[in-house]
Amino acid sequence: MQVSFRAIKTDIAARLSEGASDRRSAMHTPVVATSDADVRVMVLRAFDRDLWTLRFHTDRRAPKAAVIGDGAPVGVLFYDRAAKIQIRARGVGRIEASSPAADAAWGESTNFAKRCYLGDGPGAASDTPTSGLPSDMEGVQPDDDQVAPARANFAILIVRIQSVDWFHLANSGHRRALFERDGDSWSARWIAP
Repeated sequence: MQVSFRAIKTDIAARLSEGASDRRSAMHTPVVATSDADVRVMVLRAFDRDLWTLRFHTDRRAPKAAVIGDGAPVGVLFYDRAAKIQIRARGVGRIEASSPAADAAWGESTNFAKRCYLGDGPGAASDTPTSGLPSDMEGVQPDDDQVAPARANFAILIVRIQSVDWFHLANSGHRRALFERDGDSWSARWIAP
């Protein structure tokens, strides 16, 4: 497999863009890791090709929000089984709850999605299996007034990508490239799989 760094970086950007816009994309639900060694699957909501940032939605009461705060290391693992491509992105994450970007993300969300932020905080103990939602919100498509209080719990996680490790699995021989950011410029090099 002969491919250029430019073609790989373009492909990565296309895959992340598709992951943010197409819920059937293999890149739509990556694994996100925080500095406390906790990992979880999250939905990729946006990828900015110019800034190389990822956006996820989160509950500001979630433990990861406290761990990340105004800036902490975050790793994001994407895998496309059909293409046999793994993308490991590392960067600095930040939680935004009261920003224009958070307001815009809230505005773009459906009321059905917004209702998730009405319930108990993530990790709250329960004596029975629970969604955490108030009982009157179970299976309901709420209206704007019903979800309005949930805005206080909504936040976004922005990850500014600092490096991208691209790994292509192939019977003929795996290939791996590492892209690293220095300010606004990127360097790339081949590394052993």
